[in-house]
Amino acid sequence: MRTGWVVALLATLLIQTVGTMMAQAVPVVAPRMTAELGIPPETVGNFASINTLGAILFLLFGTPLVAAFGPARLLQWGVLTGAAALALAMAGQLWLLPAAALLMGIGYGPTGPAGSRILQATAPPRHRVLIFSIKQAGAPLGGALAGLIAAPVAAVWGWQAALGVCLVAGVLAAMALQPLRGSLDAERSPRFPLREAFTLKRLGAPVATLRLHPVLPPLCLQAFAFAALQGSLFNFTVTWLVEAQGFTLTAAGTVYAAMQVAGVTGRLVLGWAADRIGDATRSLAVHGVVAAGLSALFVLGAPGAAWPVVILLGVLCGFTSASWNGIFLAEVARVSPPDRVAEASSGAIMLCFLGYLTAPSAFAFAVGTTGSWTLPFMVACALLAAVSVLVLAWRGASR
Repeated sequence: MRTGWVVALLATLLIQTVGTMMAQAVPVVAPRMTAELGIPPETVGNFASINTLGAILFLLFGTPLVAAFGPARLLQWGVLTGAAALALAMAGQLWLLPAAALLMGIGYGPTGPAGSRILQATAPPRHRVLIFSIKQAGAPLGGALAGLIAAPVAAVWGWQAALGVCLVAGVLAAMALQPLRGSLDAERSPRFPLREAFTLKRLGAPVATLRLHPVLPPLCLQAFAFAALQGSLFNFTVTWLVEAQGFTLTAAGTVYAAMQVAGVTGRLVLGWAADRIGDATRSLAVHGVVAAGLSALFVLGAPGAAWPVVILLGVLCGFTSASWNGIFLAEVARVSPPDRVAEASSGAIMLCFLGYLTAPSAFAFAVGTTGSWTLPFMVACALLAAVSVLVLAWRGASR
């Protein structure tokens, strides 16, 4: 029996939430973790970049596995791989951290293409953007859970215990998806030649994606700039507040969670609005200008502000900077041929993930070189604002 869209949405939302909670656990516990391991706090940016590299590797070579094994099986495989990555990180050995980061990224990789394939097949077209946005709301929701759970656990029992809690959540999520596997994977292609997944021609998949529709190049450029800002904010906010602003780990985790919860709300509200406006590319460009401004306000205004003001600024920042993903993925799925949705989603996500890949390492380098945490934040805000204005100008000229 075919699974209804509500059940399909809940399944993909669960994996998106738990997968993100596992991926964000390390940035949340980074102040404790880096101090205990004797490495600079900004090193968390290098962990984040290797994490993203792992996701890109999956998007390059692993997308055909979605067709071969089914999207639900790949979602299960992803969270279990993330759990294995956390087990490596919990060992507390520096030489294992790069492997843990890479493995975490590979495990997170299926959430986009596999989730898109499931929702594209089940979501009513009239509400597709909203449904994709609800699913993508699992990303900030998972980040919020990391801030609300991992930070306090790390403060009381240590960072390994916090990672252990997230590891258990990943295993339970994989088990919860098992009863739905038969229906969600009904359209898989078990005879797909797996050798095609690991050929060099896969390196050209992202470029091929851009040729599927004229709107995809500016859309992916916009997503790259959003990813650079979001990657900077979500990987460094806790460490910045603890190391440079004197916040406790629990207080910084609370601010981080407030940003993420606001991102959940933003994805729902702005996804609904994008459905009504009917021009996702233009919506995202306007969205980008606002997100850049409010993120800059958070970075400049939070230091020294009263606690309620810090929370308010974090909420405004999170509402706009973390609410673009669902609109982006829904638009990619909408303009792509039905039989190439997973492939197009993988290519588009990989291109936007370049922002997640480059920004954290560049951020860490800037902090180590200049000693300033504010400068790299502001550069990321300026990049998003500039790209958004360019995309708005292109959209106006193309109509």
